Amino acid sequence: MVKRLTYILLVLLLVSCGARRGYFKIEGRFLHINQGELYIYSPDGGIDGIDTILIEAGRFAYETPMPDDATLMLVFPNFSVHPVFAESGGSVNINADASHLKEMTVTGTGDNELMSTFRKQIANVSPPEEKSLAEQFIKDHPDSRVSFYLLMKYFVQVAQPDYEKALNLLKILKQEQPRNGDIIRQSQLIETYQSTSVKHKLPKFSAVDVNGKKITDADFSKGKAIISVWAQWNYDGQEMQRVLRSIKDKQPGTKILSICADPSKATCKSFMESNQINWPVVCDEKMLEGELLQKLGFAKLPDIIILENGIIKERNVNIAKLKEQTNKPK
Repeated sequence: MVKRLTYILLVLLLVSCGARRGYFKIEGRFLHINQGELYIYSPDGGIDGIDTILIEAGRFAYETPMPDDATLMLVFPNFSVHPVFAESGGSVNINADASHLKEMTVTGTGDNELMSTFRKQIANVSPPEEKSLAEQFIKDHPDSRVSFYLLMKYFVQVAQPDYEKALNLLKILKQEQPRNGDIIRQSQLIETYQSTSVKHKLPKFSAVDVNGKKITDADFSKGKAIISVWAQWNYDGQEMQRVLRSIKDKQPGTKILSICADPSKATCKSFMESNQINWPVVCDEKMLEGELLQKLGFAKLPDIIILENGIIKERNVNIAKLKEQTNKPK
């Protein structure tokens, strides 16, 4: 009887320490943050929309259904974004100092511990060295989901993407992960990105904005036009829309289209109303997996395309460069 009771208590203890079957659990502790909120979303569909995680007394916990492996993105109060690699039935523990988030450690699963090791490697190196270390990591760990994340972060979702390098690295990953749909889809998307680079014609598309109006590529075939991608939960994305409003006021002939990566049209429309955005905004509630976003070759957030007579003149325009547009003549 005593042995049986001991066994039951042991099982209960093990269950309480980890996630339930079919779920993934995150627990963590912050230094220098007593109370606050984190946001969490998944670029590959692990969870729907955006969830909020409350920080109380410097600690937080989150559990979500997770039938398959997925990548989760934690958005911190300073708007920095950090990945957590979720496994069905798995759990992780996060320890972080709010003033040194680059040194955050995530323990509990192999992929997350690999990512923590990489964070330590790049803590005090220059950007070129960081990119070089990412490339070497991908080659050393082609079977890890961390490698796909780093490939996107350093070679695709940057101001100057290196599509040729990205395709070569994707080939390496594909050999070790032949059934990974994200790798296959990204290879196809990069070919699209190459066809939507500077000097190429804007691809044909048709979409419906949040007010039900049909929008097509023909609407941007003449004169100057700007197409942006943003999200209400991304500070730089919000600021970019305000700069676009200034451009629209000073250059009323400039055509503008914004693609919102929010999971809710209602949230998108609320921001539009409070910020007096009166040009077409498309929000299909699919976040970074939106069809129009992908068709136009957007791979990061926020981002901008500048067009002249339907031809892509500039891509990957940052806020500072966009602000220069406000000083140009009408």
